[in-house]
Amino acid sequence: MIRFSLHRCLISLTLLAILVFIALYVKDSFIRPFIGDVLVVIWIYACVTTVVQCKPWVASLGVLLFAYSIEWAQYVQVLTWLGLADHTALRIIFGATFDWLDLLAYTIGCGICLLDEHRPQLSPSR
Repeated sequence: MIRFSLHRCLISLTLLAILVFIALYVKDSFIRPFIGDVLVVIWIYACVTTVVQCKPWVASLGVLLFAYSIEWAQYVQVLTWLGLADHTALRIIFGATFDWLDLLAYTIGCGICLLDEHRPQLSPSR
């Protein structure tokens, strides 16, 4: 079902700003590669659920399969096969190297999305 959620849109824009900040200014071996991958999956989930209304597990599974597919494409060097390995933008978007820890980060990110969807909602006090 197609819809627009302003709340999800604001979450996705906030996450995008955080991801851009991490990409530009964080030069470490944990936050940028691992936490960044956790956050990117949460960001994609927020983007999807901004415009698509579906069960959380369906959106999470779709995002997780998408993320795994990108990692698989890195493993088999799809950009090299297509003759696109020299394109900087594509290497940034799709990544350059396969890493098993990325799969763990993606799984954690989708788990966070599911946990967040199933947490009790706070109701305003009367």
